[in-house]
Amino acid sequence: MTTGVLPTESSNVARFVSRRCEEAPGELAVAAPQAGGHASFAQWTWADLEQRSSALARGLRALGLAAEDRVCVFVRPGLEWIALIHGLFKLGAVPVLIDPGMGRRGVLGAIERVRPRALIAVPTVHAARVLQPAAFRSVEIAVTSGRHRLWTSAALLPLMEQTGEAFAPIPRAARDPAAILFTSGSTGPAKGVCYEHGMFQAQVEMLRATYDFAPGSRDLACFPLFALFGPALGMASVFPEMDFTRPAGCDPSKIAGAIERFQVRSSFGSPAIWRRVIPWCEARSLRLDSLRQLLIAGAPVEADLVRRARDVIAPGGEVFTPYGATEALPVTHVEGALLAGELGTRASLGEGTCVGRAVWGVDLRLIRIGDVAIEHWDDELFVQPGEAGEICVRGDNVTREYAFDPQATALAKIRDGDRVWHRMGDLGRFDAQGQLWFLGRKSHRLETASGMLFPVPIENVFRLHAAIGRCAVVGLGQRGSERPILIVELSSGKIPRRNKDRERVAAEILQAGAALSGGASVERVLFKRDFPLDVRHQAKIDRIALKHWAQEQVL
Repeated sequence: MTTGVLPTESSNVARFVSRRCEEAPGELAVAAPQAGGHASFAQWTWADLEQRSSALARGLRALGLAAEDRVCVFVRPGLEWIALIHGLFKLGAVPVLIDPGMGRRGVLGAIERVRPRALIAVPTVHAARVLQPAAFRSVEIAVTSGRHRLWTSAALLPLMEQTGEAFAPIPRAARDPAAILFTSGSTGPAKGVCYEHGMFQAQVEMLRATYDFAPGSRDLACFPLFALFGPALGMASVFPEMDFTRPAGCDPSKIAGAIERFQVRSSFGSPAIWRRVIPWCEARSLRLDSLRQLLIAGAPVEADLVRRARDVIAPGGEVFTPYGATEALPVTHVEGALLAGELGTRASLGEGTCVGRAVWGVDLRLIRIGDVAIEHWDDELFVQPGEAGEICVRGDNVTREYAFDPQATALAKIRDGDRVWHRMGDLGRFDAQGQLWFLGRKSHRLETASGMLFPVPIENVFRLHAAIGRCAVVGLGQRGSERPILIVELSSGKIPRRNKDRERVAAEILQAGAALSGGASVERVLFKRDFPLDVRHQAKIDRIALKHWAQEQVL
């Protein structure tokens, strides 16, 4: 089912803040840690956010910024960041958000490719602009975050503190550019995903229809990009004290403390965060009684984590594991109660990871597995019922192209009249009840002499072994004759020193998975102390790097 209707009124997403300010000007809109004391938070009302985003829109326009100008933003998530993003939306400018975790070379390459007219960033990025001018040659307007203008013509805080009347959001059509959000590059080269104002609105409506996001409630913003939707849903965004580029290193006491202090009702975050917070709460018999909706996403989520999370959040609350991507969010939805029960059992038997059914407004199909571009949609692409295929989605929330990357666009998008199907790059299978089971990335499939193997179903079975913390199946050798190798990160964190002990543990692990046809085909176990993980969620395994490592071990 698709809505098929984009809004006819001005689609500028900044209007949501203005509207909420009219409805509840004195209610909390955003809170974030501030320097100067333990657990000290700065807090803004909706009136504050409206005033500061308006001041930034006026100030940036005075500097020469105009509608549709691309603006690279490197500002720490928090009050200044959220005011800036909405100020840019009001002006009709296009914020470009690049994950700094992709490394210096990746960041500089992304900046050069997107050719921004403006750069608003922390001083270290402006220092890089001075030292690496080639990547920044398109920049005409430069602003430093904070109070001091270093290597720039203006500083952000003085602009934000100016007084004046509210800045009415500039009218934008549904198909007008709204933002460019870069993927993390954890499953391939980082790409700039082009968002339109109408797409943002469609996502807001889909999230509202799928989850119980209530205006006036409070959301813990553990993943900054999701905080873009909080104001549109009328929710206050609470930023916890953490390094957003390293979620696995968060302090669980600060996450739980922010939830309790602000009586947070919902949160969206990486499983890496909740693998730290949930055991911390369990050890203290602490229940997060205000937290009624916990969305865990960014990588497949094991049933055990869901079960334990349901026991930590508010009685009657629920855990969800939404499936989607930067290019299309949300796509599917499944309730934790199902994952903790029958679906979790089926996952442990090798079916894969259930990601549920398509959300309202999304068409979901499986097509034949292949690596070539498909120009036009054809129903002949469909796989047979029960057969594995590549996941494709269509809806008003699906982005149409990548910024300045026609080759990536051609490989990921299929034209269907004036609409677009997005190839998720993931493989899945529908069960008899119409639920989608995730089998792994298309690029991670194994093509062996006996047929195609998918990593996630095999790993779900082996992961039940008590000795295993993480595991990944990779294929060594030429495609068509790849040999499945299981790489294991032991839960103890220690690899047995003696060959005899390693061989014993490996034999036990192989025996545990032998009941599964795919597991029985695994030839060898390798042990690795630390797995390479994605930079954004620190939950997805970097299988390409792991495969290169495994090839070196067996030479």
